[in-house]
Amino acid sequence: MPNPHGARPLALRELWVDLVKGDEAAEEDVLDDLAQAGVIYVGEYHAIPRHHEIQLWLIQEVFRRKVPLVLCLEQLEAADQPAIDRYCAREIDFATLAREIDWPKKWRDYAAYEPLCEFAQRHRIPIRGLNAPGEVVRAVNRGGGVAKLAAGQRAQLPAEIVLDDPAYERLTSLELSVHASLEPGKVRPMFEAQVARDEAMAAAIVAARRLPGGPPRTAFVVIGGGHVRFGLGTAARVRRRDPGIAERIVLMSESGQLQLSAADQAARRDVTISHAEVRAVERPAADYLRVLPLAETTLPPGHPPIER
Repeated sequence: MPNPHGARPLALRELWVDLVKGDEAAEEDVLDDLAQAGVIYVGEYHAIPRHHEIQLWLIQEVFRRKVPLVLCLEQLEAADQPAIDRYCAREIDFATLAREIDWPKKWRDYAAYEPLCEFAQRHRIPIRGLNAPGEVVRAVNRGGGVAKLAAGQRAQLPAEIVLDDPAYERLTSLELSVHASLEPGKVRPMFEAQVARDEAMAAAIVAARRLPGGPPRTAFVVIGGGHVRFGLGTAARVRRRDPGIAERIVLMSESGQLQLSAADQAARRDVTISHAEVRAVERPAADYLRVLPLAETTLPPGHPPIER
């Protein structure tokens, strides 16, 4: 049917899509299913505000279902856990936490995670930092790979790091090509740096689920979508450490809502990854996709507001 309001179809509401069934999913069914998982990955575009709003809503809904949770954040380094524990114990506030761990320097958009952290603190949900030390990851990238790390730096990463992962390496290499300055010889070190993060975060997630003093908790993991799409990256490394774990992966669409700074725009180039190039993965990109309304949507006169 022709679209009377222009060539581009209107996305008038947010909706859930079950990517396994290939159909729209009822909200309550999605939430009830997430509540049964041992780990829930919520993959984000870090710079889309709506993604952070959905993350907060999701953890609230899962918590409302009386699921024992631990909030796991890629945006915090595991080495900063002592300060994070003081925040969880309400000994310091969010601003003090950010100052003590130098969070603004480590993560530009750190303030976007304040509502999540405040909810967790208020409801006594433990928070765990996942990431490897930034300087170690940069050393992997700039120094030519994991094997060339100095002994002291290598000791800050998990003992077991699996770099032989052809499907993940192919997908990561395709995605890394968005960087305009990327040279072919730098792709492998960048991939190994990604894997170093994945291994560190996976080890931290598995440990976070088994905190002392109670049964295993469900890990609510806030992480960049590239670390978990198709069940690869961090998700695969959690499964290797904890075979049989029930995982759910949630992604959220970009829908034109990603706004880059002028500097970021200048450093990027347009890249199209075709269906054929990812067909070999042979699994859906996630369990569920939250589809957002298109940012450019212009509603016709008299049309009701977009449903959230």
